Amino acid sequence: MLWTIFGLFFAIVGATLAANAWVIYQARPLIRGSGQVEQAQTAIVLGAYVYGKKGILSPVLQDRVDAAIALYQAGRVKSLLMSGDHGQVDYDEVNAMRAYAQAKGVPNQRIFLDHAGFNTYETMVRARKVFLVESAVVVTNRFHLDRAVFLAISQGIRAEGVVADQRRYADAEHYEQREFLARCKAFLYVYLLRPRPTFLGPVIPITGDAGPSHDQP
Repeated sequence: MLWTIFGLFFAIVGATLAANAWVIYQARPLIRGSGQVEQAQTAIVLGAYVYGKKGILSPVLQDRVDAAIALYQAGRVKSLLMSGDHGQVDYDEVNAMRAYAQAKGVPNQRIFLDHAGFNTYETMVRARKVFLVESAVVVTNRFHLDRAVFLAISQGIRAEGVVADQRRYADAEHYEQREFLARCKAFLYVYLLRPRPTFLGPVIPITGDAGPSHDQP
């Protein structure tokens, strides 16, 4: 019995290490500097926490949006796809991201909103199935980028990744530790579980106008 327990323990540890290594192996070669990425249809910006009713972006999220704006202004992408949590009336990541990008000069009709990007897996499934994204630059923080790019390519998106970090974050060590299990979960979702996203909805092509994705003027 003791040897069985030890065997199971080492098998689980080995499986988690292998899953992490596979995710990183698939994604890391696709991570580029912002000036090195190929032109793509859109920059997929992963949501993060916003503060208060005014929707002030957290430092993590502000850096992501700033990096995406820079890609748009440099002509590397033709639009921005803001994906985040807008599952409650009083909490809205995506409109906060849109307002910030607009204030920085990105035209409203080029900012697409994914209101049901409740996690990274759902964001990438919806990017492909709802917004018909074929090519994208994935924009998020270094600790998150391997998993995000892996999930994008798993959905058939031709993706590259750009690191958004512009500072040292207060919870950086926590984020990095959490990613180990998050990469294992991503591996299971892609190869075994394949869950459906919480919502899909009507198609809003990323090559068209962003207006149909907006819920506010």
